[in-house]
Amino acid sequence: MKRCQKPAAILLIASLLLLSACGADSHAQQKKTLKIGYLPITHAAPVYFEKEIAEKYLGDVELELVKFGTWIDLMDALNTGRIDGASALIELAMKSREKGIDLKAVALGHKDGNAAIVSPEVNQVEDMAGTSVAIPHTLSSHNILMARMLEKGGMSYDDVHMVEMPPPEMPSALATGQISSYVVAEPFGALGVTMDQGKVLYQSEELWPGSLCCALVLRNGLIQNHPEISQKFMNGYVAAGKEAGKDDEHTHSIHKKYLDVNDEALKLSLGWISYDDLKVTKEDYEVLRDSLIEMGLSDGPPSYENFVNNSLIDEAINTYEK
Repeated sequence: MKRCQKPAAILLIASLLLLSACGADSHAQQKKTLKIGYLPITHAAPVYFEKEIAEKYLGDVELELVKFGTWIDLMDALNTGRIDGASALIELAMKSREKGIDLKAVALGHKDGNAAIVSPEVNQVEDMAGTSVAIPHTLSSHNILMARMLEKGGMSYDDVHMVEMPPPEMPSALATGQISSYVVAEPFGALGVTMDQGKVLYQSEELWPGSLCCALVLRNGLIQNHPEISQKFMNGYVAAGKEAGKDDEHTHSIHKKYLDVNDEALKLSLGWISYDDLKVTKEDYEVLRDSLIEMGLSDGPPSYENFVNNSLIDEAINTYEK
């Protein structure tokens, strides 16, 4: 009796292994929806522009955009695998990678477009002494830009009161005198200017050339298990970036489909931003990494090699230029 059980057990194990392998292959083949998170900001434009052309690049794989109201909620969904990727603050994604979550930055969301907005009464950095200034999140390029602006005026955070504030509240907070300055993603800087509630003191490239802000971040499991889908998605992303920065009525209509912004603010906002070259370079990344350490925002941010994957965007650029 025992001699009969052994071959049967071996056969059962072999069958289970075969079914498991088939299940894995089936899972890889059956992925029909790609979930990408975003906040309604112009810095995420390539993501929502790709939604408009997704069928051309992804075929029968649906691109589902998942809208979030805060970076905390977006990162929680990304970290726990409820979404496959996101247009996110690169610093928050770096922190997740530092904690062991397998994320990869595969492209930038934009370049530039983080203006330092100040109240009409502020004519130089020194005028902000003793006032409150706002940023959307401590772990952000906006924090680094604010610190650099203060340093440019011979000041530091010790000379002002820094507050974290939801971006939509910043223009009105500036108008009522709650804050004297803010640095934030677009279109909220442009909204403050076009509503005559503030003015630009510095553009981000004047404070930090090559600054990194939002990036397209994917779960590494997606890249490894679905390389073809990941590449097709990136091909569409690069093409979408080329469209997002155009100054025409059709382009503006797509932006307004995803953003609550008027024509004047949108036009100004897009004039501050570039979507042309979205590759994360080692030189720019190292400047960001050093800044996070110097400001005490991160003890051990991930190395460029451990966090950035340019293989998808390199192939996408080659495909686009053919």
